[in-house]
Amino acid sequence: MLSGMCVGRMLRRCPLPHLSRVITLLVWLLLFLLGIEVGMNPHILSSLHSLGLQALWLTLGAVLGSASCAWLLWRWAQSQSPQCQESSSAPLPGQGHPLRGSLVIIVFFALGTVAGCLGCMPRFLTEGPSSTCALLLLMACVGVSVGHDTAIFRSFRQFSPRLMLLPLFTVVGTLAGAALVWLLLRQRDLGGSLAVASGMGYYSLSSIFLTEYRGAEWGTLALLSNVIREIVTLLGAPLLVRLFGPLAPISVGGATTMDTTLPIISSTSGRMFIPLSVFHGFFTDFSVPFLVTFFAAL
Repeated sequence: MLSGMCVGRMLRRCPLPHLSRVITLLVWLLLFLLGIEVGMNPHILSSLHSLGLQALWLTLGAVLGSASCAWLLWRWAQSQSPQCQESSSAPLPGQGHPLRGSLVIIVFFALGTVAGCLGCMPRFLTEGPSSTCALLLLMACVGVSVGHDTAIFRSFRQFSPRLMLLPLFTVVGTLAGAALVWLLLRQRDLGGSLAVASGMGYYSLSSIFLTEYRGAEWGTLALLSNVIREIVTLLGAPLLVRLFGPLAPISVGGATTMDTTLPIISSTSGRMFIPLSVFHGFFTDFSVPFLVTFFAAL
């Protein structure tokens, strides 16, 4: 991404009319590859009937809690900063048809899942570093977009300093939402439920920690819940912006907002929120090992 920013800075006087289309195509490709990975993973597929509903409820609580806290922070920041008022009244990209982009993403993810289940994809897509290469290329293109638009960081400096509290609001909202689900359902103990929610979308690390502390069943639950959280961010970002404001996709994205969900956040919340999204992703990512192990040990 830093390399892309340097390139974008050098090309700032040259128009790049097709860059947003390239970013969109790469997002579709990554969702297709994610679907292949899910479809080819028998552990995930075989667990859907027993743990999927529990993971869905926990994710729903975490998503609603974090989105609500993001809305509260946005309202608080608006009361201090005129720039936030202008941003909230300006039309954001993708607001004209909030569900069209999500439906396209669902189609690509579903096609990838079916292809993964059927095992009909070439080996370079299923065993090679194709998803990593696509992600790196996507981050480079996002970096070019940031570096090319000199107004992004200038507008970010005019935002309220209160927005820097977004990672804290995300953590509090996530844990509060998961605790509410635990109170309503009582299917699992509170410590484990909070540990699952503390993954913040970082499904690989959180599932490893919970498998070590609580066993394979808890690890699978963490994997499913945090995969769902990432997918909800990718699919529901336009609707989240409409209902909870431009900070909601960032908060719901958790630890993924500095990489995999950054392009969709850029296109729905606005490119001026890219620096905040990276900042938020870094600090929530940093919090995951501490929060997950703390609650898992309760």
